[in-house]
Amino acid sequence: MNEILTIILVLIVAPIIGCLASGVDRKITARLQGRVGPPLLQPYYDVKKLLSKDNMVVNSSQNFYVIVYLVFIILSLFMLVFKQDFLMIIFVYTVASVALIVGGMSTGSPYARVGSSREIMAILSYEPVLILYALAIYLLTGTFKLSALLDASSPLLMYTPLIFIAMIVVLNIKLKKSPFDYSTSHHGHQELVKGMTTEYGGPGFATIEIAHFYEYVFLTGLIFLFWASNPIIGVLLGIIAYLLIIVIDNITARVYWQWMLKLSWTVLLIISIVNIAFLYVSGVKLA
Repeated sequence: MNEILTIILVLIVAPIIGCLASGVDRKITARLQGRVGPPLLQPYYDVKKLLSKDNMVVNSSQNFYVIVYLVFIILSLFMLVFKQDFLMIIFVYTVASVALIVGGMSTGSPYARVGSSREIMAILSYEPVLILYALAIYLLTGTFKLSALLDASSPLLMYTPLIFIAMIVVLNIKLKKSPFDYSTSHHGHQELVKGMTTEYGGPGFATIEIAHFYEYVFLTGLIFLFWASNPIIGVLLGIIAYLLIIVIDNITARVYWQWMLKLSWTVLLIISIVNIAFLYVSGVKLA
């Protein structure tokens, strides 16, 4: 019975939190740019308007991939909430990303195809860091199960500060914020228009936006795990990380996707491996 209530709560509360987070993003961005900005609930109004529009599609399959994207994002969030195997969570989340890429490719738009290709580069950039994050959890707890983190008396962050830094960059890449908004952007200020989501509109694009609401909660949940032993501090850590990404988005300019790949496969990968090596050699365990 508790599991059913939790599922219902996640289905209802998570998109509300994600919608408010998106609204806060727009509001802070506007203030940093000297504008008043839209209402806090503007993302909700956008989705409501999109759902009322005609379902215009380039082909019959593109919206199917969007539904797959939404379902696997929600499934990833459920697995995170129910403290399941972290390695499996990463794989399920990757399936969601691949579904959106295939959906963009299926439209035939040159903008969408280039955006989808860049999203593949993004996956190649952040996926190794996520795998090393899972490995760090295993070395500290002896299992990939997230329940071990919540049962520990000391936070994960104490032993994985370098991986935490790498995860902040991963959060930036996944939220598609500058300087890593290559594949698509929440703002129409890039050369690819809307990148891999260019050919989506109406209910199809509304589904992508709803999936993003769930994804915001999921991604901040990954940061929460660094201090899961104290839920209040963990939530604050996730909020601070999210606000930091918004600030970075507004003070940096977009660079080439090759730079992102080099950064991830050199700096991020090196500091993560150094952290893993420390955990392996020292043999420390979460108490």
